Amino acid sequence: MELRGINTSLLEWSGDLLVVGLFEDGIDLGGDLAALDEKLAGTLQELIAEVEFKGKPESSAAARVGSNSPVRKVGVVGLGKAETLTLDGLRRAAAAVARLAKREKAKTLGLSLPLWNQDARATAQAIAEGIELTLHQDSRFKSGEDDKKAPPLERVDLLGLEGQDAALTRARQISLGVILARELVSAPANIVTPITMAETAEAIAREYGLEIEILEQAECEKLGMGAFLGVAKASDLPPKFIHMTYRPAGTPRKKLAIVGKGLTFDSGGLNIKGAGSGIEMMKTDMGGAAATFGAAKAIAQIQPDVEVHFISAVTENMISGHAMHPGDILTASNGKTIEINNTDAEGRLTLADALVFAEKLGVDAIVDLATLTGACIVALGEDMAGLWSPSDELAASILAAAEPAGEKFWRMPLEEKYFDGMKSVVADMKNTGPRAGGAITAALFLKQFVKDTPWAHLDVAGPVWIDKDSGYNNAGGTGFAVRTLVNWVLS
Repeated sequence: MELRGINTSLLEWSGDLLVVGLFEDGIDLGGDLAALDEKLAGTLQELIAEVEFKGKPESSAAARVGSNSPVRKVGVVGLGKAETLTLDGLRRAAAAVARLAKREKAKTLGLSLPLWNQDARATAQAIAEGIELTLHQDSRFKSGEDDKKAPPLERVDLLGLEGQDAALTRARQISLGVILARELVSAPANIVTPITMAETAEAIAREYGLEIEILEQAECEKLGMGAFLGVAKASDLPPKFIHMTYRPAGTPRKKLAIVGKGLTFDSGGLNIKGAGSGIEMMKTDMGGAAATFGAAKAIAQIQPDVEVHFISAVTENMISGHAMHPGDILTASNGKTIEINNTDAEGRLTLADALVFAEKLGVDAIVDLATLTGACIVALGEDMAGLWSPSDELAASILAAAEPAGEKFWRMPLEEKYFDGMKSVVADMKNTGPRAGGAITAALFLKQFVKDTPWAHLDVAGPVWIDKDSGYNNAGGTGFAVRTLVNWVLS
């Protein structure tokens, strides 16, 4: 599909489907829209009246125009109230238009949406992302011919956005990263394994010129990664500690680390997940690593003046005669000892050694992200991720990066007193605390493995997956946090 910005007016564009954006308070047509309606023999006004179009966000409709018209169909998309329009509102409107074009079997689409904050670059990027992400379809594991058919759309013209080629390229680069993360999360655990995750990282590094280091089990043992390896013991597949590095051509403006939880499957271990636990969805437990890889792919294409380290300790949490037991004591690579009182709290063990590794790199800030706790979903629901950080500055920078990305985070407290519930009689700490405040105690556990570097923890357990199409996310993995991470790196 070709996506381009052009200066052709509404009255001059020709093609299969022409769509205009309308605010809730702008349904009465005037100016160019009145002239367009006249040119189309009143079809636009008739469409609005027939479907009782009110301009509600993401609402859309289309109608066929007379046979002598250079436009085959005309459509409308709702933008909500003008004063509350956001970049994500434009992204979602573009997604609604992409779905409309697919339903109407359009090969060429002309789209006219207003500028957000008079910023043509940001507007073009948001619209392009909405279209790119909506039209992506993951049919890798379906056999039907209809499932394999690509949408018929061949060309999208963004009217009034000529000269925004750089913004459209940026949208494509970021969308490719999001799509990679989506496909990693959506694939089953017999396809995405520690071995194939390492191969994916190698492919990204090879294609985009990243440095890559993959530590095998023996190397992890030499580094004392007892927490990570304790989780990996029961799997028949070897653990892979993956470290990709993007280095700019000149002196980096700053150095950052992104650490993603990479459990390609989580059975719960000997504390096995029971009926109703959602065990069949534990292929998504590498959603943090997927976002990390997706961000790596995008950043490597954008090439900012920032050094970024992308890290994931990848393994499965399985059951065998080698499995860690409840009551075992593991020693992490910073020397801290951990009593295992629940083998299903394994992600934080892998992150512990990954965080120690990241801090040794001498970076200016570390962000980890993980599908870490069901408690975070209970607290914030499935559309929002939790954010914990002892650094107000770092937390603010992540929230600022998330806002234009349209990804929702809520800063949560690091209540130090809650760590009392994780104290162990026989070790430095347990790996879980009381049920109450479980997402907070998980963050406090991770905090023990970052000594001096500004650090933030993102619990993305809720929004990494959706069961049905919504906005620019299709059912399955969402690629959540990739856009936020990219914005944070670029900030």
